[in-house]
Amino acid sequence: MPHPPPAAEAGLPRLVEILLVDDDPGDVLLARLAFEDGRFANRMHVAEDGDKALAFLRREAGFASAPAVDLILLDLNMPRKGGHEVLAEIKADPRLAEIPVVIVTGTAFEGEILKAYNLDVSCYITKPIDIPQFMKVVRSIPHFQIAVVTTRPAAGDHA
Repeated sequence: MPHPPPAAEAGLPRLVEILLVDDDPGDVLLARLAFEDGRFANRMHVAEDGDKALAFLRREAGFASAPAVDLILLDLNMPRKGGHEVLAEIKADPRLAEIPVVIVTGTAFEGEILKAYNLDVSCYITKPIDIPQFMKVVRSIPHFQIAVVTTRPAAGDHA
């Protein structure tokens, strides 16, 4: 079992672990700014494509020490493996299926949006979006509020 981060051991709130899956450096910067300005301590990890994201989540291919993720921010249009494929694999894996996934993409086609919701995405945000609106949407995700913002216990802790 992983040990809680030092902040949790010291009685401080634990860090929220976020995986951003996006190959656009500008969008990565926007997400970092949004979460730096947020109301909860977090650590953002970035995967530039879907294959790296799945390896990170499954702790494979050089990511053996990756932390458990609390929130996934997923772009649809990426090299190698697209966002819908990544979302489908996440939701099909019982170890990952409960992680809230927010699609943040420039694709606003109704068919793409419906496909994402049919794959059980938590939320679909169309770019461009400003930082305050982005954080408002993320904070409104029910599973995210319950599991993360209220500081769920670290792995191995029992209530």
